[in-house]
Amino acid sequence: MIQITDHGAVRELRLNRPPANALSPDLMAALKQAIEAAPGENALALVLSGSPGMFSAGLDVPLLLTLDRAAIANAWQALYTLLRTIANSPIPMAAAITGHAPAGGTVLALFCDWRGAATGNWKMGLNEVQVGIPLPPLILGALRRLVGLRQAERLGVGGLMLSPEQALHVGLVDEVVSPDQLTSRALEWCTGLLKLPRQAMSATRRQARADLIELFEHDLDRELSAVTASWWSEETQSTLRSLAERLASKAPR
Repeated sequence: MIQITDHGAVRELRLNRPPANALSPDLMAALKQAIEAAPGENALALVLSGSPGMFSAGLDVPLLLTLDRAAIANAWQALYTLLRTIANSPIPMAAAITGHAPAGGTVLALFCDWRGAATGNWKMGLNEVQVGIPLPPLILGALRRLVGLRQAERLGVGGLMLSPEQALHVGLVDEVVSPDQLTSRALEWCTGLLKLPRQAMSATRRQARADLIELFEHDLDRELSAVTASWWSEETQSTLRSLAERLASKAPR
């Protein structure tokens, strides 16, 4: 589910769970493990990428709808653990957003150091509200850090989906480049950091990301309990099941 390619000192982790790189518990666990293993295997920076036209469709809603309460709680815990791993990565991590990135797809990128997006007719954004899921405080906090309070309110409350150019305009991504150049640009960004005096860069990076890491120091057990409870609300279940039906009707037969 994770294709690993080493480009010198920079390791690319490519999501590879067709057709949409949806975040199942297994994929989240595999990505966490790959991120944690990289520094010990001589990688000095990471690039997280996806398939052409599809970065990640976010949480695998059709799969999660088949799980019981304990498994849903574990799935949300797995997501939060993965996000903590990205935030705490001791080496820089760039997101090469290759295409569609609704909800959890955008969430992964929020916790990286840099975000590049491919040009194209696709959307990204935190559309949780549109599909009946209240935006979790941890994720809202990371969004606020990236785009500011007012834009975070506008994007989060409305569940807005943005084109790559709109995402660049509000600060949700750092650059927009052609699809054939995106991975190269992400590698270039990583290499640029690695050319800097290593100790000074790493120390400053830790200071700059301290507020992101601090988001995980709140009472996440209580937050996860609330997030899990909201999953089982009548409104959320109804909206998610309607979404799953729409996805099933569009699936190739």
